Amino acid sequence: MSKPKEINVLGINFTNINNKELISQLKIDSHNHSNRFIVTANPEIVLYARDNPKYLSIIESADYTIADGIGIIKGAKILNTPLPERVTGFDTLLSLLTFANENKKSIYFLGAKSETLDKAIKKIKNDYPNLEIAGYHDGYFTDDSDIVTEIKHNKPDFVFVALGFPKQEFFISKYHNLSPSIWMGVGGSFDVLAGTVKRAPLFWQKHHIEWLFRLLQEPTRFFRMLALPKYLILIYLKKLGIDKK
Repeated sequence: MSKPKEINVLGINFTNINNKELISQLKIDSHNHSNRFIVTANPEIVLYARDNPKYLSIIESADYTIADGIGIIKGAKILNTPLPERVTGFDTLLSLLTFANENKKSIYFLGAKSETLDKAIKKIKNDYPNLEIAGYHDGYFTDDSDIVTEIKHNKPDFVFVALGFPKQEFFISKYHNLSPSIWMGVGGSFDVLAGTVKRAPLFWQKHHIEWLFRLLQEPTRFFRMLALPKYLILIYLKKLGIDKK
């Protein structure tokens, strides 16, 4: 497969694709048993990658890097290289769960706290009864040999890794050749599926202020949120022809 057209935002190449196109392509990839690596990137990940060459090289190796953050969309527009729309990791996950359910595909789930993962798996079994759970493991492990063995043996159609960045991308980069699966880092998605974290209501999503809803839920995220103004400053400097890196 030749890579789709990409848009560069502060050194990160984002796949120039909308939600519908991405899901359509991933369905084809899955039916063909293609090995694919999806990165869901937001401004915080962009800044981290700029300062960490090893992580940047991993993102560059991905088959699809999707714009999971309104900041990416706004940044691309400011730089006069617009992306079509925000493609969230969580919505992509839900679409793939539906596809897996309709086609009896198999999935391996890795990440989150044990009790959170158990709740998420229970909900998945209830809402998507026809998909096959190829295995699951929480994100608190020091030895990944059992996880790797299970994935290699079961060869799931999808592997969803919810370890948070950069850990999930390092894990996928290291092991994704073990199985011809579609591998995707999904951050805190299992917490949302489990109901331990609420997703922003539609009003907040439509007005692109999910980040504020999340901050109100988790005030400890305040210092992480400071990445957004730093990112926007770098975007405007780039527009002015002043690239700080």
